[in-house]
Amino acid sequence: MSLDNTTIYKVNDFFDAYANALEHYDTKAMTTYYSLPCSFIADESVSVFTDAAKLEGLFNQATLFYKQFGIAHARPEIWSKRSWTNRIVKVKLKWDYFDGNNQPVYNCDYHYIIRLDKNDHWKIEVAVAVNEKQNMEAWLAKQPEKH
Repeated sequence: MSLDNTTIYKVNDFFDAYANALEHYDTKAMTTYYSLPCSFIADESVSVFTDAAKLEGLFNQATLFYKQFGIAHARPEIWSKRSWTNRIVKVKLKWDYFDGNNQPVYNCDYHYIIRLDKNDHWKIEVAVAVNEKQNMEAWLAKQPEKH
């Protein structure tokens, strides 16, 4: 099964809107882009969220990091979209993070499984961090120590 082009193109709009919420440190809005339950998977861990407040807590931690290190912009670059069913799409993308002067900070790759909910809105069901921890740590290692 495959989705029509209009629906599949809305995936781009979905991630652009999600990036906008991230850039505004709007953790409440960020949670609306996720289905509950949802899963975050990385090499080191798996986290399953069934409660919006706990998911927002995760995003609060992330936004503190972004603010501390001056990350002001997030741009998703979608590499591929593959329909698994008429309501489920696997998306591979790269997140590019920039400071307030639009200078690159770091980037990382993610795979997402998103699904159209009962109201035909995309929601993230699963987020797989491919190399975020490694890329973030490499970038942090290059930063001058803050006192």
